Amino acid sequence: MPIFRLLENDYTFPPVDLADPNGILAVGGDLSVDRLLEAYRQGIFPWFNPDDPIIWWSPDPRFVLFPDDLKIHKSMRPYFNQQKFKVSFDHDFETVMRSCQVQRRNHQQGGTWITEDMIEGYCNLHQQGFAHSVEVWDGEELVGGLYGIALGKIFFGESMFAKVSNASKFGFITLVQELKKKGFKLIDCQQETGHLGSLGARAIPRKEFIEMLEANEGEEESWNGN
Repeated sequence: MPIFRLLENDYTFPPVDLADPNGILAVGGDLSVDRLLEAYRQGIFPWFNPDDPIIWWSPDPRFVLFPDDLKIHKSMRPYFNQQKFKVSFDHDFETVMRSCQVQRRNHQQGGTWITEDMIEGYCNLHQQGFAHSVEVWDGEELVGGLYGIALGKIFFGESMFAKVSNASKFGFITLVQELKKKGFKLIDCQQETGHLGSLGARAIPRKEFIEMLEANEGEEESWNGN
């Protein structure tokens, strides 16, 4: 199956059902605001190593969380009962991204996929009101967080980090609860992880995911942070 090469000044993506079995759809292009927004609206996201060209993905199945399916395990309840952490939104987007950039992960060897170009592109999205961050604080110290894109009533999660145990989980649970209040219908988790699966995320066919994106077109933007 061919991998499509994007043109510099053309933001058109090929249909997602032309992605290869791993979910790779296209290479090239840039990380401009217009191209990134077009990608997310079609269920496509960038993910690549620093020395690679930009690689665009649309995996099948897609790992997602429906807000009503959120699972809060007993081990997390004392954290919320005691309000162990404080959570803010959009307080320091770039610092959250850079903290995700240096987060060590078991499957990751060497460098990080969050390149400087990625940081610039998503900070531009943030400045235009599309990308958002969640910060988790222990007193005055930033100990966890995550970031993603909000379009209509779907939140597209990108990455999270934690400096202390359960900080990112605390932030994610708080985010999902806030999104549910705002009428969000879906959180895109992109690809399966045990961490997100334990919180209630599950795989759905890409076709179902794309249908939800199409239904999301025209939905009123409903993120306003806290």
